[in-house]
Amino acid sequence: MKILLPPLLFVTLFASCADDPSSCAAAENERLVRKYFDLFNRHEWEAMAGMYAEPAEFKDPSLGPDAVRQTRREIAAKYAELNGAFADIRDSIVQLYPSGDRHIVVEFVSTGTAPDGSRFELPVCTVFTVENGLITKDFTYYDDTGEPETPTDGTPAH
Repeated sequence: MKILLPPLLFVTLFASCADDPSSCAAAENERLVRKYFDLFNRHEWEAMAGMYAEPAEFKDPSLGPDAVRQTRREIAAKYAELNGAFADIRDSIVQLYPSGDRHIVVEFVSTGTAPDGSRFELPVCTVFTVENGLITKDFTYYDDTGEPETPTDGTPAH
């Protein structure tokens, strides 16, 4: 039975991908993004940057209001610099939302400690576009004002 299991799984997966290619692409995109966050949390910036197309398009409040193109070298340098400021930076995935065969939305929380010892916790949302197994677009959204969130009823946040 053990000998037949791998070929049977392959045939089942292949058949399901033939029926619905977008679900297979979504599963591949999810695996890619989970690997990306694993590399991020291990601070393996060169390997993580290798997951991007050359160059890739970014939207990020830290880069200004417009989309910019960055090379893998620039991507690795940006995250190495971030790691220099926050040695224990870590991202925890809250939820993944596949969207078709080229996009996946990731809700996550970034945490770390600043050089002055203060800790931060920042909710972030990123929309990744994946083409041919590489990230071609990384559009990231978060509140960069530094203001604590206030509930809509006017009471202060905890």
